[in-house]
Amino acid sequence: MKVTSLNIPLPEDLMKLKWSGQFALMKEMIDIRLQKDIPQALKERLMLEKEIIDLYPREFIYSKEEALKICKERISDFKDEEFDVLFKAGDIEFFFIEGELKIKNDFFDNITKTKMAYAKRCKDYKKSDAAIALDDAIHAMIEKKQLAYKIHIRTRLQVNAEKEDETVRVWLPIPLHEENVHDFKIIDMTPGGIVNPEDTAHRNVYYEEKYEKGKEYFVEYEFVNAMKYNDPDPALVSEEQPDFCLEEQEPHFISTPYLQSVLDEILEGETNPLLKAKKIYYYVTGHLMYSFVRQYITLPCIPMYAATGWKGDCGIMASLFITLCRMAHIPAQWQSGLYANPYMIDNHDWAKFYVAPFGWLYADCSFGNAGVRTDDPVKRAFYFGNLEPFRIPSAVGFQQDYVPDTLYTRRDPYDNQTGEVEFMSGPIKQEDYVMKQDIIEIVEVKDVF
Repeated sequence: MKVTSLNIPLPEDLMKLKWSGQFALMKEMIDIRLQKDIPQALKERLMLEKEIIDLYPREFIYSKEEALKICKERISDFKDEEFDVLFKAGDIEFFFIEGELKIKNDFFDNITKTKMAYAKRCKDYKKSDAAIALDDAIHAMIEKKQLAYKIHIRTRLQVNAEKEDETVRVWLPIPLHEENVHDFKIIDMTPGGIVNPEDTAHRNVYYEEKYEKGKEYFVEYEFVNAMKYNDPDPALVSEEQPDFCLEEQEPHFISTPYLQSVLDEILEGETNPLLKAKKIYYYVTGHLMYSFVRQYITLPCIPMYAATGWKGDCGIMASLFITLCRMAHIPAQWQSGLYANPYMIDNHDWAKFYVAPFGWLYADCSFGNAGVRTDDPVKRAFYFGNLEPFRIPSAVGFQQDYVPDTLYTRRDPYDNQTGEVEFMSGPIKQEDYVMKQDIIEIVEVKDVF
């Protein structure tokens, strides 16, 4: 079910309440407004906002005092004034909940992920095995010009809501059919699931059946991700370029006068499509500060959020890159799924862009930005045109329909990473189900190419 009304502004009085976190009063006023004879589009926007404002209290949970205490307990010799410097610089996400300032639940992880000086002051600091594996994979791809890994994953979802005489619908993500995806097979799964066709934009195993509290739905699969290294030469770019994947997609992938002014500053008259994409990539990776953000459905226009606040996570950076590329007449597309190496697995978003005669190339702005943060120009350069093979792509295209589609707003209406679940009669609260991905095995394989 697509989200189509976010670009409709909220009435000013409701916006005043929203930014001060007066959610209870705001809901009362929305209910009153919904009883009036107002346009259907505005009704849909107000009903969506009632869902959105329930998300903030789940993510913004710490008082300033509690957040400061966490910093002092985990960072050596942390001072009160350091917290204030981070806060004023925009490094600490906050919101007002019923008028009280609250700090985001993952603020500490955000600081130590993006500020190496603070990470090294942590009492338990060491470079992770996952980071070392990533660095090794990047250098192996550059040296060997190709690299392949077999990835074996188990995805599980369990619902524990108190419901009787109900039908449950479950979607578990699985890899797409991509050029780099080889030998995909489902090893085991909960009986009764319907596997989406290979060309489904957001691909899943789908279940629809009588609800049993506590039943676990799972799918276990494996495939080989085989990546080749790309180093395209701008001198070889074709004069004729395609015109697909250039359209606007409201409410996010849209051109605005402000974004056009930013793009003009970036390009400085450049006309070569490959060099234009490279300029956009280096601008995004160099100007945005990596930051965990609240759920995307709370952001009215993601690229504008990125280009005014100059911070964001993987999907924020990918969205800005895609939008600017399309505005520059470079075909660009959203792709996402999981990043998984032998030591970790997590949700991740990246981008693809098309330049003839090279075809589709990758751009991972957030991993490129990590190269900036860690003073690693090789890593930053690598992620313009390339990905390492630690990827499980389960979505291509932004906000695509499920097969079959959901009846209600998805927990993540734009992406397809952690699965979705709903009752036939209505949505399921986030706290009433558990989703988990387990790494069974991730190993390098030879002789794939």
